[in-house]
Amino acid sequence: MFDKLKKKFSDIFSGNPQDTTEDLNITKNKSVNEEAKPEKTIKRDELENTIEETLLEADVSFDATEKIIQQLKSNLGKLKRKVDYVAVESELKNVIRGIINNNNAGVIDILSVENKPFVILFLGINGTGKTTTIGKLAYYLKNHGKSVVLSASDTFRAGAIDQLAILAGNVGVEIIKHDFRSDPASVAFDAIDHAKARKMDYVLIDSAGRMQTNKNLLDEMKKIKRVAKPDLTLLVLDAMIGQDVIDQATTFSSEINYDGVIVTKLDTDAKGGSIISISAGIKKPILFIGIGQDMDDIMPFDVDWYLNKIFSS
Repeated sequence: MFDKLKKKFSDIFSGNPQDTTEDLNITKNKSVNEEAKPEKTIKRDELENTIEETLLEADVSFDATEKIIQQLKSNLGKLKRKVDYVAVESELKNVIRGIINNNNAGVIDILSVENKPFVILFLGINGTGKTTTIGKLAYYLKNHGKSVVLSASDTFRAGAIDQLAILAGNVGVEIIKHDFRSDPASVAFDAIDHAKARKMDYVLIDSAGRMQTNKNLLDEMKKIKRVAKPDLTLLVLDAMIGQDVIDQATTFSSEINYDGVIVTKLDTDAKGGSIISISAGIKKPILFIGIGQDMDDIMPFDVDWYLNKIFSS
């Protein structure tokens, strides 16, 4: 996971020590009798280009990369000819953490919601892992003692109804489904009505997964949202599609407002920069991430977990 970005950062921040302590921008206080030890440094003139190249190659968007570089330079202040690796790495972590936390502040904890049933609508195009993610989140909620019903509202694809039904059976939750080509909003309405009658905790609504430029299907999703009045609308994004996540998210945002995102397939994301791009470019919180193929391979997003992954040697 994140192998390319991890290796790039490891290469940057694990250079051979050089006897250049007099040139460091930041040095540790040493006693008079303490033996001076060489520090690992990077040349000032190489710093910006090296980090910029690393981020861009890792699928971090150009805008996000520029924002990171400018903030990093501001935080480090005036630099001497050679700069301490440890100081740069620490500040780079702080900058990335700040960008992500800026949009994740006050993110909702779906295990502590008051509304019952709590209705969640899922958006996303085919191939992002949206339907599988709904099954994973149902499994997550059930394992925390919550009752869940799924709404098979992607009625434009018979396979989506069958897939969600299989996932519901595997996870052990209920599902409401209608026939292929039936009204998606009516399925959502019936699922919510079912949950209310049985005092269930959550309704998870699947929706048509087509390209975000398909007007008819976007209109159907808008109708589902009007009818279901979800407490939370989540966009599912594939970490593997690079810069396209910004285009998808922007189009969905202009058509159907959503509250946050779930990023899938991080277990197969060698580059690792999609999380940064999403946080900087979409300005929506990341609630969950998919980290594998099994039903329990979903976790609430944690910025420190992410930073530990991309900066670990």
